[in-house]
Amino acid sequence: MAETVSTNQFRNGMHVELDGQVWRIVEFQHVKPGKGGAFVRTKLKNLDSGAVVERTFRAGEKMPRVHTETKSVQYLYDAGDEVVFMDTDNYEQISLPHGELEAELPFMQPSSSVMLLMVDGRPSGVDLPAAVELSVVETEPGVKGDTVSNVTKPATLETGAVVQVPLFVNVGDRVKVDTRERRYISRA
Repeated sequence: MAETVSTNQFRNGMHVELDGQVWRIVEFQHVKPGKGGAFVRTKLKNLDSGAVVERTFRAGEKMPRVHTETKSVQYLYDAGDEVVFMDTDNYEQISLPHGELEAELPFMQPSSSVMLLMVDGRPSGVDLPAAVELSVVETEPGVKGDTVSNVTKPATLETGAVVQVPLFVNVGDRVKVDTRERRYISRA
């Protein structure tokens, strides 16, 4: 019997089986309306076709979970149509289509370590660390006295990611960024 998972246990990157196919949970949101039962709104990606669909489930609904293995790999480079990683155990190169990693690429630096998600022996995506440290390469200069809280400005990081940062952050500063919510945490 396959392990079942409830919608209350959903996590981003988890794999579930629906309609005989394997789907990866891209994002999910628990919703508890004032009237009626709670439900979970999800965005799922089909591993075979790459299609992304939105589905809604009742809270507590159960479905089979697909066992996902993780393997530590090193990000080497983006070849345009595919992204190349190296297995840190046997130095074997593994590539994934560029389109599958567009959301994660802005937070990966060459030679950084990430966890490769494997389903049935084939790569299905990557799991980034919760936070990464990156340098600011472009932002408006801070002005002395800019200490108003909760005021932000856009900053371009060394990997090309753009996040909102407080006014006191300048070019050259290293910042810690939450990879899941794509937001500034603190100076590094």
